[in-house]
Amino acid sequence: MKKTINYCVIGLFFTIQANAQVGIGTSVPNSTLDINGKTTLRKELRVNGTSSQAGSAGLNGQVLVSQGENLPPVWRTITVPFMEEGQYKLINSYLSSDQAGITTLSSGVAGDGIFKNSVNDEITDTSKGKWVKIAGLESNFTIKNAKNRLTYQLQTGAEMKSSSATSSQSISFTCGVFRNGKLVAVRPDKISSNNNTDKAGLQDYIFTLNYTEQNVAIGAQKIEVACRKIETTSNNAQFTVGRNISNSNTESNAFTLESVFKTDVVEYVTYKSN
Repeated sequence: MKKTINYCVIGLFFTIQANAQVGIGTSVPNSTLDINGKTTLRKELRVNGTSSQAGSAGLNGQVLVSQGENLPPVWRTITVPFMEEGQYKLINSYLSSDQAGITTLSSGVAGDGIFKNSVNDEITDTSKGKWVKIAGLESNFTIKNAKNRLTYQLQTGAEMKSSSATSSQSISFTCGVFRNGKLVAVRPDKISSNNNTDKAGLQDYIFTLNYTEQNVAIGAQKIEVACRKIETTSNNAQFTVGRNISNSNTESNAFTLESVFKTDVVEYVTYKSN
């Protein structure tokens, strides 16, 4: 039979039962220490102590993790960061590479003569440029949160070979990122060969493009990369993007000029209430 002793000390009501259960704010404690009310902890919380040891207060940044009923909790280091509502979180990264590149803009192909583009230009609209896709860089994913950021990072090599190794020639070109068939990012550039007799008129160049979109519409997204030739000083100059012109030269190969494309999908953190 349990015996209950009630105490009231300067306005604090607590109960001690004969079987060593202590209740604060309750006359019927259900465990060794039962607190019914707010608790303020002014210093460290120590667990797994014994009659001769005070127990562990854990390390800075650790959290207390339950091991289940009748087992003592333990301090654990959490490697996954906590995300607060209102922050942006990296959801996925899509990385692709391609060594096939573009070879159809080489000698005999004139530039399209279009120097300007605008956001939402259609990739199939030849009045806005004759775009050629780098097929291996396509990626597909779904946006689930209307508050988001898409960051595109493109790096690819370009190579030209002058029709005459002793003459100065150049090719203006541009590469862009298309989402669902519409232009979202673009950067024009130029590659030049200036009397490059040491390399038989060959010239290599690294092209980069970085851009961030915000608040892309929810739904399926198809991302593509395409390039086009704007103008050239000689239609007989050879030109490739994302690969070498010929495997017979010793100056480059498809690996050193390959295309690499990365898309980071970052979404706004929100929590649903039950």
